Amino acid sequence: MRSFRRVQAVAAVAIVALDQVVKAIVRSRLEYGHGVTVIPGFFDLTRVHNTGAAFGMLDPVDFPYKSMVMPLVSAVALAGLALYAASLDAAQWLSRVGLTFVVAGAAGNLIDRLAYGYVLDFVDVYWRGWHFWAFNVADASITIGVAFMILDLLGAGRHRASRTV
Repeated sequence: MRSFRRVQAVAAVAIVALDQVVKAIVRSRLEYGHGVTVIPGFFDLTRVHNTGAAFGMLDPVDFPYKSMVMPLVSAVALAGLALYAASLDAAQWLSRVGLTFVVAGAAGNLIDRLAYGYVLDFVDVYWRGWHFWAFNVADASITIGVAFMILDLLGAGRHRASRTV
């Protein structure tokens, strides 16, 4: 169990590092609002700043102390997730892996909020007039983590005890 937690910690640090390195590259190569087409008609790298919550919710909303409230909410959520992860039983390994990804992604985005006052998003997927929300490595990590947690809730990864007749 102790070695599994160590692997989780190393994985979380690696995900946060990857997220921050990729964001640093994007900051150095793309101006705000500018993009580069990767797959015409489907995928661009476009630099956008999200001052709101997940999927840009609250981004256009301005309220007093927003630049302090958003990181505070993120930090409280991150702490809650970390405490929950620590309480999981070893048998819930899919949820533990999932929470590792979620916590790492939340930490990567929190670093942005604290350092810049916004989360840098840049993956822009679209089809004709439809655009998915722009996202980043941390957001992808959170999504992968949630998928692992859903698999755990559905019973994947658990072995049933064999019955003898």
